[in-house]
Amino acid sequence: MSSDKPIAKSSTMIAEMALQLCGTDFRLHGRSAEHGLDCIGLAAQCLGAADMAYDVPTGYSIRGGSIAQIAEVMTLAGFAALPRDEPLCEGDIVLVRPSPIQWHLMVRTEGGFVHAHAGLGEVVFTPGEAQWPLEAIFRILED
Repeated sequence: MSSDKPIAKSSTMIAEMALQLCGTDFRLHGRSAEHGLDCIGLAAQCLGAADMAYDVPTGYSIRGGSIAQIAEVMTLAGFAALPRDEPLCEGDIVLVRPSPIQWHLMVRTEGGFVHAHAGLGEVVFTPGEAQWPLEAIFRILED
C-alpha cells in the first residue's frame, strides 16, 4: 500500500519531539522524560506533542508480542500501516527487529532515527539507515 497523500503536519511535531527527548534516561515501561522512557514511552511522548489521542500498552515484556498486535495499537492511534519497503518520511514510527524475539520502535527524523536505547541507557539519535531489519512503517496521513 503506497500512499500518495501528503504527510500530516503532526509528523513534523513527532520528529521534533523525538529529537528534544534525546538524552532522556532509558527505563523499561518508562512513560515520562523525568523518570525515563522505553521505545513505547518515546512514541507516546511524540504522539502527545502532536496532540494525538493514544492508548499506551502496559504490562508487556521486552521480548515477544507480534507485529499484528503492534500494528493494531498503531492503527488505533491514527497511523496507517505501510509496507516495509515504503520510502521513509520524517515523523514515521518504524518497527524494527533487533533480534528474532524482540521488537523495537524508532522515530524517523531528518538524517536518521531517534530511539530509546537500552544498552546505552538513554534516548539517542542514530544517523543514517536503520541498524536493524525494518518490519513495518507507521505514518500519519492527511485526511
